[in-house]
Amino acid sequence: MSALGVEGWPTPATERPVVLEARGLSVDYAGHEGAVRAVHDVDLVLRRGEVLGLAGESGSGKSTLAYAMTRLLRAPGLISGGQVTFHDGRPPEEGGVGSVSLLDAEPDQLRRLRWSEIAIVFQSALHALNPVISIEAQLTDVLAAHHRGATRSERAERAADLLALVGINRDRLRSYPHELSGGMRQRVMIAMALALDPQVVIMDEPTTALDVVTQREILDEITSLRDRLDFSVLFITHDLSLLIELADSIAVMYGGRIVEQGAAKEIYDSPRHPYTVGLVSSFPSMHGARRRLSGIPGSPPDLRNPPPGCAFHPRCPFSDEQCRSQQPALVPVPRLGPETGPGRLAACWHQQEAGVTDELAGVKGGPRR
Repeated sequence: MSALGVEGWPTPATERPVVLEARGLSVDYAGHEGAVRAVHDVDLVLRRGEVLGLAGESGSGKSTLAYAMTRLLRAPGLISGGQVTFHDGRPPEEGGVGSVSLLDAEPDQLRRLRWSEIAIVFQSALHALNPVISIEAQLTDVLAAHHRGATRSERAERAADLLALVGINRDRLRSYPHELSGGMRQRVMIAMALALDPQVVIMDEPTTALDVVTQREILDEITSLRDRLDFSVLFITHDLSLLIELADSIAVMYGGRIVEQGAAKEIYDSPRHPYTVGLVSSFPSMHGARRRLSGIPGSPPDLRNPPPGCAFHPRCPFSDEQCRSQQPALVPVPRLGPETGPGRLAACWHQQEAGVTDELAGVKGGPRR
């Protein structure tokens, strides 16, 4: 199955069934001066076979959102509202469990779902892997915990197959994490996540600290595996440029909120939120003439004392009194041209004005791909 459409861009998967969704999800962190709201009333939908990119600067709430959805959030984090539902695509005769509320699930039920249906590739494989246990032991531990009927030799063979799946020779099974390169460790983490054929894989900054060549290899590997195995991916990154070719759709977070969401090509070609414009303008185009990168002035908001109104207004070149006093809702983007497709959302008072599209495009500058 290929997710690529016209000119090599991933196509939206709006017609596919939903596999994981969050509705009204909010997360607080307890502190000495009271609770800090890190995620605000977020709705997020991941469809079967889709790669959904979650982009934003450090501290925007991306990882907190993902860990809250899987109930892996550690204290002092607290889910203060909302629902998260996993929709099993398998029929009951094949072990399907239907729709499950992850926030209401009992610990035993959560344990069965984690890794077997929803797996995670954590940040920094060097820290996520146990440094004193061989790669084989770490892979077979996952299999032993969920496939108790498998023999030791069957688990070892499966571990070798998993390494081959991500392009690593089986003679590396007896290696320890420190004996592998950064890219190989990341591939081991991906192999571990795929050990039980999950329906959803959450990848939290899987290419952080890797060189650009290794990043490209990892992204190509993820695309190839997704096309072959048809799992869904929630890909978290601060680098919007990684998502342009990988993701079907992109959600942009700022200050704990989704501020724009839509098809990847639309997000790149015609961003409707000034923060998204800044993210797009922060990386160089791979084609056309060279241009000056504009970046985003200022710093992300202090969530202990967030600014009133739109959280982005202190850094926004278009802010006015309404932006400084009223929080805009995430609403459908008006159809201002043929490039705007269904399901496009933005939280900006100015995106609804017809003349803003050209103004934002002028800020972005540079050639289109």
